[in-house]
Amino acid sequence: MNVPRTLNDWLAHCEQLHPKTIDMTLDRVIAVRDRLGLHFETPVITVAGTNGKGSTCAVLEAIALQAGYRVGLYSKPHLVHFEERCRMGGQSIEAAELLPHFEAVEAARDGITLTYFEFTTLAIMRALSQATLDLVILEVGLGGRLDAVNAIDADCAVITSIALDHTDFLGPDRESIGREKAGILRTGKPAIVSDPQPPQSVLDRALEIGADLRVSGRDFRFAGDRQQWGWSGRARRYSGLAYPSLRGANQLLNAAGALAALEALHERLPISAQAVRNGLATVELPGRFQTVAGQPTLVLDVGHNPQAVAALALNLDQMGFFPRTHAVFGVMQDKDLAGVLAPIAPLVDAWYLCDLPTPRAATAQALEGLVRTATAGREVAASCHSTPGVALAAAVAAADPADRIVVFGSFYTVGGVLQDGLPRLGAKHLS
Repeated sequence: MNVPRTLNDWLAHCEQLHPKTIDMTLDRVIAVRDRLGLHFETPVITVAGTNGKGSTCAVLEAIALQAGYRVGLYSKPHLVHFEERCRMGGQSIEAAELLPHFEAVEAARDGITLTYFEFTTLAIMRALSQATLDLVILEVGLGGRLDAVNAIDADCAVITSIALDHTDFLGPDRESIGREKAGILRTGKPAIVSDPQPPQSVLDRALEIGADLRVSGRDFRFAGDRQQWGWSGRARRYSGLAYPSLRGANQLLNAAGALAALEALHERLPISAQAVRNGLATVELPGRFQTVAGQPTLVLDVGHNPQAVAALALNLDQMGFFPRTHAVFGVMQDKDLAGVLAPIAPLVDAWYLCDLPTPRAATAQALEGLVRTATAGREVAASCHSTPGVALAAAVAAADPADRIVVFGSFYTVGGVLQDGLPRLGAKHLS
């Protein structure tokens, strides 16, 4: 083959290696891991779940950075640039810094077939393992037990909210999905469960292997009023906390799980109350109920399963009055699309449906039919567009300054409107 010379060349190469996009096995990744000699000397936290993984990782990173620690983070998918998947010291890695690690994985695999996700995960984990860091945070992909990240034995595992998603791979119900997610737990290591109503399969797996199980509502708790909130764990307590700068109804669940993980690792990574306060105040995560001031107001959210979109709908309902809500929407066709549309359809007055640059995506035309069904009995405008950016432009042209525009669904949808930077909207009436 021609030797890839740029990051884009390597990513194109990775896409050609395996006939499947997802191959739910771990043996091949472990074999390449061993050939690479890949391991971590620093504490590692893995985070799995259906919703809330990215927010939990972001809170962990922000607090640890405020405590003065050197933090490495692997998260995915990216919104615009692949390099977003690997952060060190709060900054995305440079493309050139990843190249030697892609080369090392290619040499080590020596005929072993890896998927795009497996190859890139190994490359990024190798980059993190060779950096001078105090803490490494690894976000698990769609599963847990057979996810490439699970090739690493973490010092602490966090399982966030579990809902129905990727049922073709993980099973048809929360118990089956929970069993897969619980595959990241390790004997004797802290197992943080931040889902307030976890599947019994998660708890059973933790007890079966002798993990140090810490469950929300039992081993750690949180409560708050309109101004502030507090958290208590087994040995630590924080009161009078400001709400996380990440907006949304579920962010306390995610922050509480992050604090439980940091408490579990306190002997190795002491964290001060001030670092907790500063971290919660400064944490950022694009595309998670991200509200952009302008006229009209813009909301960006990567919610793409019924539970996540129900949370988005609740958050939108609590924003206050807007004369009209315009929705830019694109999503993968393998989702529960009727379930996704049901909670948000009553809030939307006009739909701008978009195609996405992947064969997995539902077409704009197919989404239009589903929207018509979800909004039966209401007069709702719906139009089809070739890209998220074109759909957003159409929404801006139709919106009044006091309206709001919600861009939601796939990471491709939100990433598509962020290609040229964060939009600052000015409705046509202001031009």
